[in-house]
Amino acid sequence: MIPAAFDYVRAGSLAEAIDLLRRDPDGTKLVAGGHTLIPTLKLRLASPALLVDIRGVAEMKGILVGEDSIGIGALTTHAELLASNALHQVLPIFRQAANLIADPQVRNRGTIGGSLANADPAADWPAIVIALKAELEVASASGSRRVAANDFFVDIFSTALEPDEVLVAIHIPRPAADMRFTYRKIRHPASGYAVVGVAAGLRVNVGVAADVSIGVTGAAGHAFPGDVAAKFLAGKALSQGNIEEAARLQSAATECLSDRYASAEYRASLVRTEITRALLAVAA
Repeated sequence: MIPAAFDYVRAGSLAEAIDLLRRDPDGTKLVAGGHTLIPTLKLRLASPALLVDIRGVAEMKGILVGEDSIGIGALTTHAELLASNALHQVLPIFRQAANLIADPQVRNRGTIGGSLANADPAADWPAIVIALKAELEVASASGSRRVAANDFFVDIFSTALEPDEVLVAIHIPRPAADMRFTYRKIRHPASGYAVVGVAAGLRVNVGVAADVSIGVTGAAGHAFPGDVAAKFLAGKALSQGNIEEAARLQSAATECLSDRYASAEYRASLVRTEITRALLAVAA
């Protein structure tokens, strides 16, 4: 199909992009990688009056690994996250997850910020930033603010972003040296999206779970923290029985989606098995 007519502007700076968005938030769409927006334009599920290309905005690019925190620009591509050795040394989960996203063509064009702002319930990065306890920096004409990843994802394709705000960067507190993370997902065979995906972090102290962090995607209307499992396991011995019980409790507490590919019961089962496998992997 052919999109409805729209005007196109290439923003040269973040300030210009914010100003263009401020003038007509409801009639303006931002585009970077465009993997979601372009198909919706072709199907006329979206018909903006103005399309603002932010691909060239330098302030929204790059990876900065600091002593206390890691900053990732929203326009950083999946391929750049996959290739970053500095990031891999501190958080290898980024390379692990990026390598599971779609194919090289998508990874070379798609951005982490676009994925997070789109808030597809089966996207990979939302589970990662939740497990990493990240904060998402958003900006508008009135200034910038940070939103905890746990609070950013509201519903299917819905976030805490206001209509006139732009997702600028992801800020991650640098984890303890002995904190380990992993990401697992059951891929949809056609799209590659997660039927269920689990990002898990674990720090062990003398056989006891000293710190547990879990993010889940694909199972519900939006990515969410696996707080039920984390709270159960915190301070307990890392036996297989305790890990399996933590996963069972999280599965029972999750209201799962149901569609033609996977029933709610099947997704609940995957939540249980994938949390178990992810925690056993980092515990090892």
